[in-house]
Amino acid sequence: MRLSQTFLPTLKENPAEAQVPSHRLLLRAGMIRQVTSGVYNWLPLGLKVLQNVQNIVREEMNRAGAQEILMPMIQPAEFWQETGRWDKMDAELCRIKDRHDRDFCLGPTHEEVVTDLYRNNIQSYKQLPVMLYQIQTKFRDEIRPRFGLMRGREFMMKDCYSFDVSRESALESYEKMRLAYHAIFKRLGLEYRQVLADTGAIGGNYSHEFHVLAETGEDDLLFDPTGDYAVNVEKYVEAEAPKPKDQLEQKKGIEVGHIFLLEDVYSKPMNATVVAQDGKPVPVVMGCYGIGVSRLVAAAIEQNFDENGIVWPDSIAPFKVGIIAMKMKNDDVKEAAEKLYADLQSQGIEVLLDDRDVSPGQKFNEMDLIGLPWQCVIGPKGLENGVMEWKNRKTGEKMELPLGELPQSFTVTIGKAA
Repeated sequence: MRLSQTFLPTLKENPAEAQVPSHRLLLRAGMIRQVTSGVYNWLPLGLKVLQNVQNIVREEMNRAGAQEILMPMIQPAEFWQETGRWDKMDAELCRIKDRHDRDFCLGPTHEEVVTDLYRNNIQSYKQLPVMLYQIQTKFRDEIRPRFGLMRGREFMMKDCYSFDVSRESALESYEKMRLAYHAIFKRLGLEYRQVLADTGAIGGNYSHEFHVLAETGEDDLLFDPTGDYAVNVEKYVEAEAPKPKDQLEQKKGIEVGHIFLLEDVYSKPMNATVVAQDGKPVPVVMGCYGIGVSRLVAAAIEQNFDENGIVWPDSIAPFKVGIIAMKMKNDDVKEAAEKLYADLQSQGIEVLLDDRDVSPGQKFNEMDLIGLPWQCVIGPKGLENGVMEWKNRKTGEKMELPLGELPQSFTVTIGKAA
């Protein structure tokens, strides 16, 4: 993509309304713009990051055996009335009426809808297990939307649901999802923790949260730095901990994933049964698995930024390389920049060419701000000496290499990403 043809409305100053780094930098880097409180437009570069996160989540869900579907955002009240959540949910549930005065809500989650889908289409244990997932927009009418994408009202979520004939089989599905989540967060290149968690409004009696570690996180986590034990402080019980409340490490976390063993919390009230091997119908055993896809974009920044801007992990960066052409009006510079641009694209590497007629300072500042993993500076002086300057955005390391030669660490990293 050429920057001269890209919609990228960057800002020089920090927006007054932005309280956390991710909100500030996403606005400054021209990746999102607010429509109303807690609701945002995704602009071209921000959308590319969001799609990269979606792709990783989708690949790992498919690998775990889940099948992708798409359910409606509008949900009829009667489903929620069956489970009792129509009255239990507070003002976060956005209720609406159609022209016939029928009650609906904007879906904050889809347990009721997917349970209805199951009960109308599956009857026998021979059709199980089944895992269904979607990546879709949700709406929760937060009383105080804040921190940009971290706590908005409209957001992108991956929600997956498993259906099994027994608790033992359901635990196997749960474990597949738990391992898939580890694969997702590792591929995203984020430092994270899996912790024991409270089931909250979703229900069930067994759950784990996945948190990206960051100082701006809203949850307090306790974990054993030398072992596997980790827990949200809300779930902490001293007698169950392997070490005393003072030998455990405490850090802030941003919740980006939550998995639940629901059992029959939804299937029983909605009469979603399965005919077991003995020929008798029993409530199907369910699991629920969510990932905040849009929140992950913000969480990645909260863990990867510096005083100059965003530092995207390679796996989700909107482009892997940014070419800074110092003087595109110079024929030699233009030819070298265009050649590198074409060569990288031919290798399947996403590249952004800054071909604008603006000052070098603006080019350097904005390329640091948007946070691409690698930058390549092409200028008249370097070309005279037969070299281009490469910069690793994360480490700040700079190197001059002969024309056409790529940094070794670049080829290794990009090769893995591709």
